[in-house]
Amino acid sequence: MLDQITELFMQYGIWGLFGMAFLDSFISPIPPFFMQIAMSLLDPGSALRFATVAFTASILGAPIGFLLGKWLGKPLLHKLLPEKWVVVATAKFAKNGDAAVLIGAFTPIPFKVFTVLSGVFNYSLTKLMLFAIVGRGLKFFLIGTLFYLYGKHAKVLLDEYLEVSLLAAAALVAVGWFIWNKRRKRYA
Repeated sequence: MLDQITELFMQYGIWGLFGMAFLDSFISPIPPFFMQIAMSLLDPGSALRFATVAFTASILGAPIGFLLGKWLGKPLLHKLLPEKWVVVATAKFAKNGDAAVLIGAFTPIPFKVFTVLSGVFNYSLTKLMLFAIVGRGLKFFLIGTLFYLYGKHAKVLLDEYLEVSLLAAAALVAVGWFIWNKRRKRYA
């Protein structure tokens, strides 16, 4: 099914990639990075252009996910979960929301999870957008740069090292965020 949906979007080329990345920010179950890889494999010389399109669309869709979470998320949460769980989740997101959004924007977890939860838990839209730009930029441009530099061989690198690379990069982003947050609190 994943392949069929990706093929449907692939028929529209770069606009299909834009649509998939845009929808990934708030509703689509399929991350656009599979399509970005497929398109970059076919045309490695355009890999950075594909990264730019996916990045831009993803960032443009983030506020929609935020608004969906703000408008529909709380009522749904209150119907599905006990009140005490909602209170605990809200407190946890308030305390660690920066790290969740920053790391989540970079990992293979669907981005909509973080945009919608940001709205549900009244996270700052400005921070969501800032961390989305950093995390999504790293993710899309890392893949684009690999294909641009290594061509079709980048697929082999991704197949062998993608999970380890993403986890290592997410760990570096988390450490950077932790240091930045500690310094910010010290000087505040």
